Amino acid sequence: MKAAVAHEFKQDLKIEDVEIPSIGVNDVLVNIKASGVCHTDIHACHGDWPVKPKMPLIPGHEGVGEITEVGMNVGHLKKGDRVGIPFLYTACGYCDYCLEGKETLCPDCRYTGYHEDGGYADYCRADARYVVKIPDDIDYIEAAPLFCAGVTSYKALKVSKTKPGDWVSVVGVGGLGHLAVQYAVAMGLNVIAVDTGADKKDLSLQLGASHFIDFKSGPPERQIKSLLGTGVHAAVCTAVSKAGFESAYASVRRGGTLVLVGLPPEDMPVPIFDTVINGITLVGSIVGTRRDLEECLNFAAAGKIKTNIEVRKLEEINTIFDELEKGQVTGRIVMDLS
Repeated sequence: MKAAVAHEFKQDLKIEDVEIPSIGVNDVLVNIKASGVCHTDIHACHGDWPVKPKMPLIPGHEGVGEITEVGMNVGHLKKGDRVGIPFLYTACGYCDYCLEGKETLCPDCRYTGYHEDGGYADYCRADARYVVKIPDDIDYIEAAPLFCAGVTSYKALKVSKTKPGDWVSVVGVGGLGHLAVQYAVAMGLNVIAVDTGADKKDLSLQLGASHFIDFKSGPPERQIKSLLGTGVHAAVCTAVSKAGFESAYASVRRGGTLVLVGLPPEDMPVPIFDTVINGITLVGSIVGTRRDLEECLNFAAAGKIKTNIEVRKLEEINTIFDELEKGQVTGRIVMDLS
């Protein structure tokens, strides 16, 4: 089968012919039809994080396609089922976190396209317990980015503890943020989008944001408080800059919540005194569970979510990585492997 393979950190991926993976009794084999590209894939291929991925590695954790082989212990899936393989490849299933429905916090979890080979290939092996079926109303290209960007954005809003009618700011209207705006609107929230540029403004307002704040026109937190008379009930920070984090924190009202999604390269101090006095909640949110993923897919199946997608080919992966690193991608890139 054809696959994009990383052999060394910070080196170009190579398009190679490799063996189709064999499956175990609890696995399925998926013929990948489309695979989304996430910035996390670059971090994996560059070895940027303290926990290193395996090498050589086939990246990709937004792979979707059709099951072609089913392990002998798998009874809930069959050949021909349309499924996606999310970032959470597997978890232990019996620790406190798994039993409480918090499987993404399992200390023994493994990640697709990081610990296990992912979807930048014609075929991908997956733990049958953790793949999620794709609703019939969503095609493969549309479904792929929802398996990371979509569920990550949706989960961030869920843990913000906001309710319909509340105000939420989305800081950074990129691949994650433009989906967060849509999920927030679909959940009945009032949205303030924070980014810069006429294109981001037009996109945010088209997606249903009530207001757009250009951070180059002045501190966003001041503009938010001028609009509302107070801060937002919650801020979802997808930005990875220190300035974005500090502004998002300062924009939250007393008793509000700051949800952290982006993974910045530097440490950022938290103002403990203000956090305590103002009763601010800080929440780290990492992807989502299988239930979160099913819910976020159902929003898309109902026509309430539409990812801004550019379709490319697997052979373009190194160019795609370069464009992502330079900030030249406004939505999500999905590679067509059909």
